[in-house]
Amino acid sequence: MKKLPSYVVWPLLFTLGLFGIWELACRAFTIPPTFLPSPLLISQSMWNFRATLIDNSAVTLWTTLVGFGIATVVGLLLGVMIGASRGIYEALYPVMIGFNSVPKVAIVPVLILWFGVGTLPAVLTAFLISFFPIVVNVATGLATTEPELRDVLRALGASRLEIIRKIGLPRSMPYFFSSLKVAITLAFVGSVMAETVGSNKGVGHLMLSAQAAFQVPLVFAGLLALAALGIVLYAVMAIVERRFTTWAYR
Repeated sequence: MKKLPSYVVWPLLFTLGLFGIWELACRAFTIPPTFLPSPLLISQSMWNFRATLIDNSAVTLWTTLVGFGIATVVGLLLGVMIGASRGIYEALYPVMIGFNSVPKVAIVPVLILWFGVGTLPAVLTAFLISFFPIVVNVATGLATTEPELRDVLRALGASRLEIIRKIGLPRSMPYFFSSLKVAITLAFVGSVMAETVGSNKGVGHLMLSAQAAFQVPLVFAGLLALAALGIVLYAVMAIVERRFTTWAYR
């Protein structure tokens, strides 16, 4: 039987130990379930409401992936434009910084006013909150390309587009894939934020409904479901990063 790698075993053991300490603390200090439910109560709630939890988790996962996909495309294009042109950088970068400084929770009511209650505001919020790291990292990768390499290609007659395609984009790929790992977790934040403000589906809506009904174990079950989804998608992004940027790691 093949042994599990250490990067799987140690996090798993640490997580199990953390849940064990949590369970013992709840029993030893008689913490009321309405304040902090034990892992056993949370697991029971996850099983009792498994159909509802799976259904709402699927909605949150879908809105997150759609928003993240749009953010990836838009972020890559904007990052290339900003990193390749000094004029575009000076024109767009201050505007983007100002826009990113606005709390996205303040934008959600506006999106609901425009598009109504549903999944579209969640998708747009996931996009708005996750595209900025992609833009910054891609632009940084292009802007930090060694001038010597650009000079060599210019001397060989390469156009500006060819320099970006042959040197700039490959040079920025480690930055790009690193930003995807950050962006996917931010996309989850955006989706759940929009679902708690105005949605009729999703883990955020489920947690809000459970909180209103004082079903605290179900609230924590939603948190654990979000954590599990985030870990899985982060791991997928890490695998993709390793697959396409192996040359960047020594």
